[in-house]
Amino acid sequence: MTISLSDLGKRFNYDWIFRHLNYEFESNSVYAIIGANGSGKSTLLQIIGGALFHNEGIVNYTNDQGANIADESIFKQISFCAPYLELIEEMTGLEFLNFHQRFKPFISGVDATTILQKIQLEKAAQKQIRYYSSGMKQRLKLGQCLFSATSVVLLDEPCTNLDESGFALYKSLIKDYVAHKLIIVSSNDKAEYDFCEEVIDIKKYK
Repeated sequence: MTISLSDLGKRFNYDWIFRHLNYEFESNSVYAIIGANGSGKSTLLQIIGGALFHNEGIVNYTNDQGANIADESIFKQISFCAPYLELIEEMTGLEFLNFHQRFKPFISGVDATTILQKIQLEKAAQKQIRYYSSGMKQRLKLGQCLFSATSVVLLDEPCTNLDESGFALYKSLIKDYVAHKLIIVSSNDKAEYDFCEEVIDIKKYK
């Protein structure tokens, strides 16, 4: 998939967060969106993912054959991980992943039990998510995102609440399971995006 941004702008009330942003994100490439806190990184990522509307400009999605993808089908092609996304805390980790799979299938050969093993939460498979630590919850969010059978992976501050072993796990999962996809990382921590090929500084579009 290719995602093209043409003269994109977003404002809240009368304050423009960014304007006149032109960029093309291509398949099999890895990008980072950087900037200070409050600069609009997360806002841009959510617009790219179809979770927020923009105020001006165009976001266009095309498949690898160059055909436009209908807006209502975009969510099937995009997986998202962010610390502010909610989990269903009454569910166990295993129940949550099985529930998620009903909407976005996992990559071939992977099921919920396998994912819990890969993110090192197999011992917490039957524990309600409400009893997970913040780091465990972030691992679960990464698991449901990175193992979904999508073309695009959007990661907003993906290592929030992760310890050193969690950082290492994140890098390993990226390398082993999604390196061939279109990946966009929003972060101001270089350790989260040091593998990215291109870096977009959001402040250039103020």
